[in-house]
Amino acid sequence: MAATLSVVIPVYNEAATLDEIVRRVQAVDVTKEILIVDDGSSDGSSEISRRLEEEFENVRTWRHDRNRGKGRALRTAFAHATGEYIVIQDADLEYDPADFHTLLAPFSERRADVVYGSRFRSNHEHRELNFRQYLANRCLTLLSNATTDFELTDVLSCYKVFRREFLQSVVLEEDGFSFEPEITSKISKAGLRICEVGISYQARSYASGKKIRARDGLWAVWCVFKYAFKPLERR
Repeated sequence: MAATLSVVIPVYNEAATLDEIVRRVQAVDVTKEILIVDDGSSDGSSEISRRLEEEFENVRTWRHDRNRGKGRALRTAFAHATGEYIVIQDADLEYDPADFHTLLAPFSERRADVVYGSRFRSNHEHRELNFRQYLANRCLTLLSNATTDFELTDVLSCYKVFRREFLQSVVLEEDGFSFEPEITSKISKAGLRICEVGISYQARSYASGKKIRARDGLWAVWCVFKYAFKPLERR
C-alpha cells in the first residue's frame, strides 16, 4: 500500500534520541514511510539509522558526507518522498508524533493546503522555550507575517505538513534553519491556504539543544525580505 505520509527526519548528532523518535513515529496509526537524512553526524547516528533501515521496511536512509544544514537535509528527503503528504519531524523528543492526526485533520476537512503546528496555540502540556528563543521566534514570525500577510504565531515550528506535489514543484535554496522563512514566503507566493493547529512541545535546555547562533537569526531575517521580493521559481 502506498504511503499516505512521508515523515522526514533530518539528523545531526542525535544518537541519544533517534531510535526512540523513530519508534514513536512508527506507533502512530497512519500509513507512512520514514525518510532519515544523516547530515554528517559524528556520534554514531548514521549507524543507528542504518540499523533502523534494516529493522523496518518503511524506513529509508541517506547520509551527507559532511554537515550541510537542516535545509539541505530536508531537500534530500523531499526529493525521495512518495507519500501524499510530507511532515517534518525533528530527531529529538521535543515534538510528539501523536500530533500527526491533529496536523492532518485540516486536509481531510479541505480547510488547508499547508498546516503548521504551533507551540503557542495549544492547551497541551508544554515545557516552554527560554525567553531569548521565545523573543527571537516572535520577532521573526512578526516580520514573516508582515511580508506574507499571514497571521501565524510560530513560523519556526518544526511541525509543517505539505502536499508532496508542492514541495517537489518549487525551487528551495536555503541550506540552514532559514528554510523556515523561505518556505513560508513561497507558500504565500503560491497562493496556498495555510492553517495552524496547536501541538504539544517539550523544549530541551540550551545546553542539550541545538545551538542556533546569532548569525543564523540574522540570516533568517535577511531571508524574510529576500524571498518577499524574489519571484517564486518552479521546477
